[in-house]
Order: sequence, then C-alpha cells, then structure tokens
Amino acid sequence: MKPIASKDKRPVNLDIGSMKLPVTAWASIAHRVSGVALFGMSILMVWALDASLASEQSFNELAAVLSSPVAKAILWLVAVALTYHSLAGVKHIVMDFGYGETLEGGVFGARLVIVLAVVAAVVWGLLIW
Repeated sequence: MKPIASKDKRPVNLDIGSMKLPVTAWASIAHRVSGVALFGMSILMVWALDASLASEQSFNELAAVLSSPVAKAILWLVAVALTYHSLAGVKHIVMDFGYGETLEGGVFGARLVIVLAVVAAVVWGLLIW
C-alpha cells in the first residue's frame, strides 16, 4: 500500500530564530518571560522581607547587602520586570473589554507597552542608582 502524500508544504521544524515575528508576538513573549522571572525572583523578595523583619541587626545587614551594585542591578531587574508585566497585564484587561482587538489596535497597544516600559526602566534606573 502506497502512503498518502500530504498536500501541506509547510516546514515541519520551525526555526524561531529565523522567523520575523510581529511586535505583538514579542510583547506577548516578553509578558510571559517577565511573569516567569517575577515568579523566580519572588523567592529572593520573600527572603529579603524575612531578613528585614527578623531583627535590627539582620535589617542593617540586608541594607548593606542591598547597597552593592549587584544587588541594585537585581532590584532594577525586578522593578523593570514588574513594571512591564503590569503594563502588559493592563493591556490585556483593556482588550478583554473589547478595546484594541483589531490588528492595528494590538500593534498600537504592544508598542505603547514597550515604550512605557522603556521609559519606566530609565526612571527605575535613576531612582535606584
């Protein structure tokens, strides 16, 4: 018996690196990545909260650790991820109410979120350093 040939000529194994994704796809991917990053960073944040509340000495030690450049960079990453994830979440809520569901609206919303996140990243950098 001869196998049936498929009429579908699309590639089976897609190389994401060679594909040109639209801005809406990048915004969606970044939203998911920021959510995963925040979940992972929440362990550090809970540890820092616990250390700050344990005693006056541990609070002072934590304050000394958080004044280092590496800790400031981590705090900046947390702030940027939280800001981007929040902005993208608000965009999704707005779309749930029926606004910006068109292709043009989706592109505008994605670009707006990215621009606001970049501005917020600069502001967070100025505030932290």
